[in-house]
Amino acid sequence: MTTTQPEQIQVKKTLDQVAWSWMRYSAFLLIPLAWGHIILQDVVVGVHNMDLGYATERMANLGWKIYDILLLGFAFAHGMNGVRQVARDYITNAKSYRTVSYIILVVWFIVTLVGAIALLAINAPLGG
Repeated sequence: MTTTQPEQIQVKKTLDQVAWSWMRYSAFLLIPLAWGHIILQDVVVGVHNMDLGYATERMANLGWKIYDILLLGFAFAHGMNGVRQVARDYITNAKSYRTVSYIILVVWFIVTLVGAIALLAINAPLGG
């Protein structure tokens, strides 16, 4: 008795499928980034010990800038994807929803890019 292999079909990925996958992959990185930020800032350093000197020290380090950029990008992506899902409840026309989805994607990209540029442009130490 011989068995036949099922025929594989190529399915074109949609924006929704890519967004769903991105949410899962980025959450894998976002969770430790967010918890690390909370533990460092609120537990290890403590909000009562944060001052201009601490902020200057932190922003002088490229590693912390990259950390903050990743945190901004992943967290904002999750929020914007939530906005996209809410828009799905109110926009019934497929073409309009796709247009709004791409506008949300562009807004996410621009805000994340501006945030990254702002973080990278900070030159510490301040006050010279």
